[in-house]
Amino acid sequence: GITSTWVGFNVCKYKGIFCAPPPDASCDIVVAGIDLNHGDIAGTLPEKLGLLTYLALFHINSNRFSGSLPTSIASWRYLFELDISNNLFSGPFPSVSLSLPNLAFLDIRFNRFHGYLPPDLFDRPGLDAIFVNDNLFQGQIPENLGKSRVSVAVFARNSFSGGIPNSIGAMQATLNEIIFLGNSLEGCIPAQTGNLLHLTVLDVSVNKLSGEIPPSLSNLRSLEQLDLAFNLLLEPYRLRSALYHAFRTSQFRSISSKLRLLCAWPSLREAFSSTIDPIA
Repeated sequence: GITSTWVGFNVCKYKGIFCAPPPDASCDIVVAGIDLNHGDIAGTLPEKLGLLTYLALFHINSNRFSGSLPTSIASWRYLFELDISNNLFSGPFPSVSLSLPNLAFLDIRFNRFHGYLPPDLFDRPGLDAIFVNDNLFQGQIPENLGKSRVSVAVFARNSFSGGIPNSIGAMQATLNEIIFLGNSLEGCIPAQTGNLLHLTVLDVSVNKLSGEIPPSLSNLRSLEQLDLAFNLLLEPYRLRSALYHAFRTSQFRSISSKLRLLCAWPSLREAFSSTIDPIA
């Protein structure tokens, strides 16, 4: 395994450990990165990890780590990427991650975290990617979602309820992909979603959303993947021509894999069948 190489005092030679000169030139070389992905390592993370104050990336995905993140890692002031996905971590959302001033990439998916998402998660201007999917989170997605400046946000396969926050439209400057599939979200798709002009992926499938699809979605000319399936949405008669025009003039060219509407909408199938591959 990875740790079999961890012999001797020169940790920079250990597999999965990366060293570099520190940004403040306070010494010659420091541990700057840890990448133990797919290492088949079990156990909990020690508090002494906080001593690695120059760490810029911490990747331990696809192992068998459990417990929670030690509070001592609040000292990681240079950390840019935190990936603890696909482990056995549990407890509430690891709020210590929100104390890392330079964090841009947060991946905690495929664990056993539960409870509610803290609104502070969306107040971090430097955060670019949020992956909280495949956990046990519940409750509403905080209304200040729109304050986030991420390019990617994935909330899939939790137990979120309530509606998609109307503030989502305020993410228009940066958002490229947002995925809500596999929750218990209710209400309508916010009309403000149509403000997301840079959006390439929108997936709200397998929820309890209802009402009409907002006509504003026809503004999403950058959209490449749209999934609305398995909800309680009404057939969008007045949206048909707008969608037809938007998809003819955008990058949408395969309705079979990139656009899934409810199979109960044969009229939409017919409208697109002459120019786009039929729904599988």
